[in-house]
Amino acid sequence: MNTLLRRVESLDEALAMAPAIDAYAAQAMAEFIDGPLPEGVSRRFFNRHFTASESALLVAESAHGKADLGVCITGPFEDPLIGLRVPMVLLLFVSPDVRHRGLARAMVEAVTQVLESRGHAKLAARAAHNDDALISMGERWGFVRQWELMLRE
Repeated sequence: MNTLLRRVESLDEALAMAPAIDAYAAQAMAEFIDGPLPEGVSRRFFNRHFTASESALLVAESAHGKADLGVCITGPFEDPLIGLRVPMVLLLFVSPDVRHRGLARAMVEAVTQVLESRGHAKLAARAAHNDDALISMGERWGFVRQWELMLRE
């Protein structure tokens, strides 16, 4: 697979991509949330956080110009009690027809380099507590579980 990873550096371009990114996010989050995502979620995120040093938008495109192979978005995560602020992978989406070929890993590695160039030594990610495959994949990529988020419903 001949794939190009491109960093989107223009807020205008990110906002133009927002409807497609909303659709990717809806697919990625379908098993974790009940109902649809709030309308315009990526547009709101980009307007608030696109210029933050923890934010990056990376797009995976084919060498033939197909721009919807994958997307990786990071943004700021801040622990409200201790003030720890780190970049967090907010969306990592790979089109189903190109999965299991290393594209997600390549995007995480590329976005890590972008964030390191901005002085961020850490990258956070999240996974559902029962998503053993995603947790295992993250651990193979160097992520380490540091704390658990518990929700009471």
